[in-house]
Amino acid sequence: MRLLLAISLLVTGTLAVVSDHQFEMLAKKVEDLTRQLMLTELSIGERARADADSGIKQIRTTNDGTKSYFTQTHSYNSVCSIHEHSNYDRTVGMGEFIATMNGVEFRTRHNDYKLRMPSKTSKNYNQQDDIPFPPVPPSVLAKRNLQEQVHEMQNYFRAFAFQNHNFRDYRPYFKPVLCYLEGTWTTSTKSIDEPFQSDRHSIDAESWFDLQEKIRFTSYTGGKHYLENFSYLPTTIMNMINGTPEYAQWNYRISCHPLSFDLPLSAIKPVDDMAGRIAHKMNLTRYAHTRSARFTLARRFGRENHFQWEDGFGNFKDSAYHNGLLDKIMNEIPGKDNYGAVLHDNTFGMDTLDPRKVNATLLNTAYYHRRFKHDKKGAMGIRDVHRGFSDSNLFVAQTSNPKVAPMKIHYCAKNEHTHHKECKTEAVRYTYAIPLELIYLTPLFSWNPHNLKYVDRRDRKGQQAIIEGGKRNGGTTVDKAYNGTSFKLFYKTPVEFFHGTNVDKDKADTDRGAVGVLDRHGALKKVVSSGQRITLPDIPGVGKLRLRYPIMPLTREGNQVGKELDAVKDVLNHLKNFGGYLDQKPSALAGSALTQADSHFRTSVTNQDPPGHHFHELYIDYDDMQDLAKGLTVTVGTTTDNSHSHQLEISYDANTHTYKIHKCDGKATCWDGHSAVLYSMD
Repeated sequence: MRLLLAISLLVTGTLAVVSDHQFEMLAKKVEDLTRQLMLTELSIGERARADADSGIKQIRTTNDGTKSYFTQTHSYNSVCSIHEHSNYDRTVGMGEFIATMNGVEFRTRHNDYKLRMPSKTSKNYNQQDDIPFPPVPPSVLAKRNLQEQVHEMQNYFRAFAFQNHNFRDYRPYFKPVLCYLEGTWTTSTKSIDEPFQSDRHSIDAESWFDLQEKIRFTSYTGGKHYLENFSYLPTTIMNMINGTPEYAQWNYRISCHPLSFDLPLSAIKPVDDMAGRIAHKMNLTRYAHTRSARFTLARRFGRENHFQWEDGFGNFKDSAYHNGLLDKIMNEIPGKDNYGAVLHDNTFGMDTLDPRKVNATLLNTAYYHRRFKHDKKGAMGIRDVHRGFSDSNLFVAQTSNPKVAPMKIHYCAKNEHTHHKECKTEAVRYTYAIPLELIYLTPLFSWNPHNLKYVDRRDRKGQQAIIEGGKRNGGTTVDKAYNGTSFKLFYKTPVEFFHGTNVDKDKADTDRGAVGVLDRHGALKKVVSSGQRITLPDIPGVGKLRLRYPIMPLTREGNQVGKELDAVKDVLNHLKNFGGYLDQKPSALAGSALTQADSHFRTSVTNQDPPGHHFHELYIDYDDMQDLAKGLTVTVGTTTDNSHSHQLEISYDANTHTYKIHKCDGKATCWDGHSAVLYSMD
């Protein structure tokens, strides 16, 4: 600090006329101003902590509407901007979002994180390992031909869908993984420190200063980086040491953790984000099958959790709890010291104890937790302590890694043995985390019944051979099919496994549907992507199967308005159970006044090549359905599948009670071979 002050005075030419006393006074003033700046930042942080819990706040807005709920919050077409890159081996699609963690608000880049976990062999900062893919069931591999393998593999998916491990014990092959958002203050304040790998995105800046300038510019203009590779990550003054400020840079990452136990679907149920489903005119059950839905976990395993196989999720009674199922999962996840670390915290002379233990057992603070206890009762007569004054979602973990900025404290406490007051200065390092989503990994990652060649990502020459310099594009002919597979052309699941290859689509999705790949003998095989999906396409005898369950908390759930709104939603949704708590009983709602949901249809499946095996989905709103019943025609757009969509003119045949395509893209028939018949999906 003194050096900086001296330089500034020298530059202004006033150093020679400043006395030592004046110099000391100026240095003290600058130090006081810096201290006041730290206190101002503390005030802002405390206000943020009081107003909201740690959680997701907002995704990027892309549309407007006549009602506020027609625009994005934490969700709209997809919660937290999730999407699919199932043509990649490990990429999980997730866009930008704004989050708050322990009072720090920040905005991410486009994330597209990978299925990776903290290292089990290294304590290096942000060191990660690939999460092992589930193996293929031996009974599948034992089958003699493709048809039998497909049928047996479908049996395992049927067992998972119905949660029936007696039919097939699916549990060793369907592995739950929790992916989480982790944030901390770091000592890397100059050069950009990319916190986690992505095969598709990275921060587009040469330094933190460069990034901050780009954020200032895009915030001023309302613009954006076209690849969404900017992120707003704040800087703070962490400590003052002998008059010199110690700066810290906020950074985050998304990582994953494979659970040590099976997590039945009965312990997961949808959250009623009413704004999103009203905007889409859906009831909760239907909304739960979309990308917009968010879910919550039961307080524990037990018979009170009922699996609803027809819905694909559970049902359980909501209740308060202390250490629940989410705590059990998060307690398995390490902080920046990675797996195997052991740390204890006895700041202020108090041991931090494990609240799950009856006896006085030190809590391993190197793993994420939101509760601890002391061996003595506090002022309110309780020993258990929740991390954060009022933050229900804040999980913390201690670390010894020097790349995490420390917070220092000087305190005095009475020694219990000598009864003398002892003073000391301590520095602790902590990181924060919130859950993002539960993902079920399946044996499709490992299943390769055609024995297609996989080229390692480090083999640049082999990667080029797959596409032959762009000559091969995955077409379903021998001269156009890919010559093998790779980390970003992860196609090896036979098309016969699914009935159709599409589900709801997003513009950010990169999967192409069915493609052609040559096997090791040069024979053409039609396959679909084997990477992580939100929902699998229709499996014969199973249906569509959800594999990603977003469980991220929201910031607004931590303030009084959010809690009141959640209570009101429960009353409105469950008048039979909660109506008695109202001062005035509501009159019955007339059924005719209710908004009708859109009707869901799909086209027939076509195998015409090009474009290959696929079908499309479409939604017809209630008013258009009424017009169809009157004999009128309506025009509807389909989903995008195999890189194209259709504009359909639809009519209703009252004699056969069928909906038919009257015109397709202005012509009598669809160019890719869909029949005229539409099939109801409701």
